[in-house]
Amino acid sequence: MVAKMRKKRKKKATHRCALAFMAHPDDVEFFCAGTLIRLARMGWTIHIATATPGDCGTMTANRWSISATRTAEAAAAAVMIGATYHCLDERDGMVVYDKPTVQKTIDLFRRIAPMLVFTHAPKDYMMDHEMVSLLARAGSFMYGAPNISALPRLDNSVVPHLYYCDPSEGIDPLGRTVEPTTLIDISQEIETKARMLACHDSQRQWLRTYHGMEYIEAMKRHGAARGKMAGVGYAEAFVQHRGHAYPHDDLLGELLGKQQDTPGKI
Repeated sequence: MVAKMRKKRKKKATHRCALAFMAHPDDVEFFCAGTLIRLARMGWTIHIATATPGDCGTMTANRWSISATRTAEAAAAAVMIGATYHCLDERDGMVVYDKPTVQKTIDLFRRIAPMLVFTHAPKDYMMDHEMVSLLARAGSFMYGAPNISALPRLDNSVVPHLYYCDPSEGIDPLGRTVEPTTLIDISQEIETKARMLACHDSQRQWLRTYHGMEYIEAMKRHGAARGKMAGVGYAEAFVQHRGHAYPHDDLLGELLGKQQDTPGKI
């Protein structure tokens, strides 16, 4: 039995596929794009998914127009690092943990069979983020069960390494600082990350008006703060999910704990 488990773990380690499943277009670019860039440079297959098309991220356009704009922006940002973009087409501000949405999430995971999963912090300023965190947890745990989906089960379907990204500003809804388990140096990736975020041009005015922030400057400011914690220029921070049946080894830290990969075209 032990030999069989070790063999399975070895097989898992060869499946280099990562999924960043977030609530809205531009969330990935804020929270984990630098890490995705590094993984892509190492030859990983990258998938970026959002629960919604961002239909409320505007003060002027109707929901259909802004959805089309924002999903196009998300796809353009994904293309920059050779990633594939997906959208579950839920509604902004109304993402819920219910049977239909859980099934959509499980089917997404079923098609991808990720080894690494990134999602929102369990506690964040916006309920969409918290609901997507729960959905990602459900999808990561259950998608490999043969009877959970009508879609074919891929051979590499296993419980993946699951990492929660920083909440906005690195604080929970009560203002308490979140202490990361893993810090990833993205100093060499910060400008590409900024260009990916700039693809979401429709959000510049929205965030200025509704959140009172300039999005690229805010992203860099937080990256620099986490970089100071790591002793580097810029960093992204994560908390690893280490519950029962999930891997306990810090795969992300082992892969990217030091900036060893050579910057390429990405």
